[in-house]
Amino acid sequence: MTLRQHLTAAKARLVGAGLEPPEAARDVLYLAMHVLDWDRATVHARDLDPPPDEFAVAYDAAIERRTQREPVAHITGVQEFWSRDFAVSPAVLIPRPETELIIEEAMSMAFVTVADIGTGSGCLAVTIAAEFPRARIVATDISAPALAVARANAQRHDVAGRIEFKETRYLDGIAGPFDLIVSNPPYVTDREYETLAPEVREAEPRSALTAGADGLDDIRQVLQCAATMLAPGGRLLLEMGHQQAEAVTDLVGSDRQLQLIAIRSDLQRIPRMAIIERRIGEP
Repeated sequence: MTLRQHLTAAKARLVGAGLEPPEAARDVLYLAMHVLDWDRATVHARDLDPPPDEFAVAYDAAIERRTQREPVAHITGVQEFWSRDFAVSPAVLIPRPETELIIEEAMSMAFVTVADIGTGSGCLAVTIAAEFPRARIVATDISAPALAVARANAQRHDVAGRIEFKETRYLDGIAGPFDLIVSNPPYVTDREYETLAPEVREAEPRSALTAGADGLDDIRQVLQCAATMLAPGGRLLLEMGHQQAEAVTDLVGSDRQLQLIAIRSDLQRIPRMAIIERRIGEP
């Protein structure tokens, strides 16, 4: 049996388990790369050859886990973010491509002191530390297991010495001010949560996803932090839900300490990130 035949059969199993064909095709390839420890080019170059003898058993086990709708990142143990692999577990939200918008915007800014509210896997804090060697970062989370994952990722990418991890709500007990605050807070409504895919609803922490009836509970708290913890002229880069741009605009407009600079959309043209500045001259 060739490697291609293994992948074809695996794709049929995943489609039968309810995955859409494009997603199934992507997942069987990623899982093959993981089991074989090959890159994409090698898999494609050798897909007409029989795979190594030990492949079939390990690959079948990985595909079986995926048919149970376990996320690929939990099967492989890692998720790529900003071209780096981050360890993940059921204790943290799996990094999403749209969150890279925050890093893209940060790349155009000048800052030294940074706070990452709700760090989860640490993907934002670790990436900023790796890209900005002068940055000093505080990363907070209410979850001790999540902070353990974040610390491991900081060690993995050799930036642990420049990130202070704190178990706390938002920035409670943290001394500011900060030049930059970044946050990907929970923003799913309670009603939306019930419609999420099984991979999300059953495998990722609800506390990292939901934020009350309107999905804005945590965003309100992050904005309050920005109003008091940003240095004048400092900025907040805030991820938000797909229908929250108007609400976030109104919330920022109601706080005289803050002003909305821009809202950026993701690759699907969905408004996804707000750029918010603390006004200069406000007490």
